[in-house]
Order: sequence, then structure tokens, then C-alpha cells
Amino acid sequence: MASPKKVSIIGGGIQGLCIAYYLKKEGLEVSIFEPKTAETGASYVNAGYLTPSHIIPLAAPGMISKGLKWMLNSSSPFYVKPRIDRAFLKWSWRFYKSSTLQKVTAAIPVIKEINLLSEQCFKEILLSGDLGDFQLDHHGLLMLFKTKAAGETENEVAKKAANLGLQVSYPNLEELNSLQPQLSKDILGGILYDCDSHTTPTEIMPKLKKRLQDSGVKFITEKVCRFEQNKNELTAIVTNKNKYLTEEVVIAAGAWSGQLAKQLHIDLSLEAGKGYRIDVHRETGIKIPAILMEAKVAVTPMKGFTRFAGTMELSGINTTIRKERVNAIVKAAEAYYPGLKITAAEKEAAASGMRPVSPDGLPYIGRPKAIKNLCFATGHAMMGWSLGPATGKLISEIILNKKPSMDLTPFDPNRKF
Repeated sequence: MASPKKVSIIGGGIQGLCIAYYLKKEGLEVSIFEPKTAETGASYVNAGYLTPSHIIPLAAPGMISKGLKWMLNSSSPFYVKPRIDRAFLKWSWRFYKSSTLQKVTAAIPVIKEINLLSEQCFKEILLSGDLGDFQLDHHGLLMLFKTKAAGETENEVAKKAANLGLQVSYPNLEELNSLQPQLSKDILGGILYDCDSHTTPTEIMPKLKKRLQDSGVKFITEKVCRFEQNKNELTAIVTNKNKYLTEEVVIAAGAWSGQLAKQLHIDLSLEAGKGYRIDVHRETGIKIPAILMEAKVAVTPMKGFTRFAGTMELSGINTTIRKERVNAIVKAAEAYYPGLKITAAEKEAAASGMRPVSPDGLPYIGRPKAIKNLCFATGHAMMGWSLGPATGKLISEIILNKKPSMDLTPFDPNRKF
């Protein structure tokens, strides 16, 4: 199939922008459909991590039992709102079937490979000067724990990471307090993933969008309502205002991608996983990114502020800010950093974003069998920011009929669960 000249990308988050970035470099005509103009959504409220160390998918052994235990506790790190919904029940069954040791073991090297590819892409974008300068700090990621059980769990992950060749170190308490002064005295220990880096999403997203606009990418702030199709090929996108002819379509609409797929009679199993963030725009003394293990809270010293982010809430697509979940993040942060006090105003300014979660925790990157000029780029769960550039590069390679930078079989949208 000849390479198209006109590509329509649905979704203006990190996936959509990175896809446009790579396609525009190849001289294609690119349009991005994104009805939201404000800086909202998962691409703006995430922890900013580039995490080769995050090798265990969400669908892991033990997650089902944790989910059941936490189901009635809306402040828990992994909250599932009970609901009778056919699509959710189908997704839940597939999640259960994916949560096996065999499937997780197979996923681990795949997750490592795509994370390393994406980290390299981030570095190349920085070195290119296309976005000017931006924060890309390589200070590693601390996993801090207060209980022996959490330490043992993370130690098993660290062994797997080290066996894959990732840099891992085990600082003692004195070294921990040198890396991050004024930690709580009841912290038992920590593991440092030297292989990880971090960024400031609210710095990169506007710079990336401006670069695309300056290079001729069209941003269409209209809602996609339906598609026009000729046999197994999409010919046009119909919005709430206009119709746009197209040669290639990429659905990178995050948690909303499943709804668009359904219009095309494609079963793309996705659930919206809500995450929260609190930004503190004052000195906190926090020097190094960390995950507070028992609470599953991510802490990132970003450019000009410190971000506290976390939780996974499966409650459907909604923008509701649950105060008990915000308070859980605050409680954890203040417990690990005793000198920290998050104000009522900072809590009130908390925001949320919807992550697209596939049943097996691996993204959908590729073409469905039913439509020859369609690609999906979604389902990244908690690795959406980390995997944005890699996804952009891989989708561009698919569209341009180039050999992909890695094996795409694990990300096949047609895969069975």
C-alpha cells in the first residue's frame, strides 16, 4: 500500500502530538482533532516519569484480590467502583484472564524494550532542538517503603529489572537520607532505579504543540461524531461542524478511543483509569522522584513546582474529583515527608486525568484487521507519558510502511485475551 499524504489524528494528548511530530518530519499533511483547548487530561496531570523500571503490567497476579479488598474504600490506591455495565464486566473478565504469571512474565521484556525506545526518543527530541530546552533529568526513581512486605515485593521487581540489565541500586538508610534529606524516620528502606528519568509534562506539551503548529499541523477543535467508510477503508471524518476527507486515520483519543472503535464495530477493550495530581508551587525540599509504595503515590520535583500524583480509579469516564482520594495523596505525602504541609488551597486545585487501560496493561499500537487505513495508539494505562514518543515513532513507521523499531505483536489491537 502506498504511503498516504493526508493523515487525521484523533486525540491531542501526548500520543497524538508525538505521532504528528514524527509524521510531519516525513513531510505528510497532518491534522489533529481535539475538542478540548485547555491544558487538561492525563497528558498534563501525570507524574512525568520515563520508567524502564515499570516492567510489571497493571494486570498482575494479586491485583484482582487487591481490587476486591479495596472496592468499597474510595480512598484506596486502586479503587474499583462497583457497577453493572456489560463492557466493564467484559473488560474485568479479560483483566482476570490476563493476570497470570505466564502472561506477566511474557510482558516484562516487552515493557522494558518499549520504555527504553521511548526514553531514547525523548533524548533525541531534546538534542534536536525542535522544542528548545526542556527538563529531562536523570536522577533515577526511589521506591520508598515503610513495611517489610512492601520492601520484599519491590525487591522481587528489582531483581527482575536487574536481570534485564536495568540499573538498580540498594541505598542504606544513611544513603537514602543523603539522596533525600528529612525523610520520615519510620521508612524502612528504599530501592533506587538509576535507569529512570523525569520531565515536566506542562512544559513539554505546549512546546510540542507550538512546534507542530509552526510546522503546519492543523488543530481542529471540533468533536468527532462519526466516520464515512467505503468497504474496509475510512474516507472521511465527520465532526459536529464539518466533514474532512482523509487517507489515513489514527485513533489516539485516550480513554475515549473505545467509544470511537465501537462506532466502527471494533471491539477495543478499554477502561478509563482516573489519576489525580496536586501541585505545590513552593520549595518542598524534595530533590529526587519517588514512589511512596504503600500509598502508590508518585512524587516528582518538576520545573518550578513539586507534583504529587497517583491512584487508579476505575469508575467510568467522568471528571469528578473525589476529595477522599485527594486527601489520601496528601496524607501519604505528609507522612513520608514530615516537614511538608499541603494547604487547603493546594488540595482544592487538584486535577484529574483519564488513563486508557487495556485488560492486559499493554497498549494498542497497530492496525485492526477490519479497516486497512486505521491505526490505534491507546491503552497505555499508567505508562502513557513514558511511552508517548515511542508510540509516535512506531505509528509513523506503520503508516509509512517502514520496518518497525521493535516487534509490534504484543501490542496488536486484534489480540485475544
